[in-house]
Amino acid sequence: MELHPAISFLGGLVIILLGAELVLRGAARIAVMLGVKPMIIGLTVVSVGTSMPELAVGITAVSDNIGSLAVGNIAGTNILNILFILGLSAAIKPLPLQLLSIRFDVPVMIASAVALIIMALDGVLSRLEGILLVLAAVVYTIALVRLSKRETAAMRKEYEEEFSSKALLEKNGGRSSIINNTIILIAGIGFSILGANLLVAGSVEIALNLGVSDAVIGLTIVAIGTSAPELATTLVATAKNDRDVAVGNLIGSSIANILVILGITCIASPNGIDVSREILWFDLPLAAAVAIVCYPVFRSGRMVSRREGIGFVIAYLIYLSTLIFLRA
Repeated sequence: MELHPAISFLGGLVIILLGAELVLRGAARIAVMLGVKPMIIGLTVVSVGTSMPELAVGITAVSDNIGSLAVGNIAGTNILNILFILGLSAAIKPLPLQLLSIRFDVPVMIASAVALIIMALDGVLSRLEGILLVLAAVVYTIALVRLSKRETAAMRKEYEEEFSSKALLEKNGGRSSIINNTIILIAGIGFSILGANLLVAGSVEIALNLGVSDAVIGLTIVAIGTSAPELATTLVATAKNDRDVAVGNLIGSSIANILVILGITCIASPNGIDVSREILWFDLPLAAAVAIVCYPVFRSGRMVSRREGIGFVIAYLIYLSTLIFLRA
């Protein structure tokens, strides 16, 4: 029995979100047990974990020969992460920033977005370019490891008290907890892949019925759907006044989406991923422009004000309206 496209899309989204939660939970616990530093967990495990839906959608899209949906999803998600989700967080409550994020992570986010445009100029993202993106992710992670040594003693103490490896091992049944969390991680990946199959199938069918291109569906419905983990993480962090998590997750996810997620997607596609002219000349430059705008905004008082947050949200709503009314 064939599922209705809307049911397939919504069911896939729910399964993807469940998978992302399991991946995040399993990966974070394993990282803590192995003694990974707080900065590394925040900017790598959390950001990559919340980006698992994008990876699952990307792999599924290229296997179904609709690479434009995969690239559109990455561009749309990064624009959504910064303009809407980060903007919404700042609109609710002004968002203070750490100097390290301004000096290191934002420039890496900008460089990643610009490099993606350069790679896509010939209309194709090749397997070799995917390998280069993943290697860049490795270099970025190594740099984070080195920078993590600069954490203050207070941060280390707080982290050890809340997430100490010994406490987690005792709480979850000793060494077997590592195995249990590995199973949770694998199950999460499986759910993400299953959900992505349903989500992409439903999205493509909806696009065909409405006469909308795969690229626009990737930039809108799929991007908003797969960004749900980032949105949930940010809103929870905002409610708990743990704003560093909110900023780190969104910046880290924007970097991971290009270097890790799109890089692996390119590697998984033997013939490369085709990039449509609309995405190349409009959406990718816009994603880069959004990243670039972050730098002066973040540096102004080392805070995103409520007014700037509202401006970000309005800018995203204008972009979304343009997609729906002019390009659909």
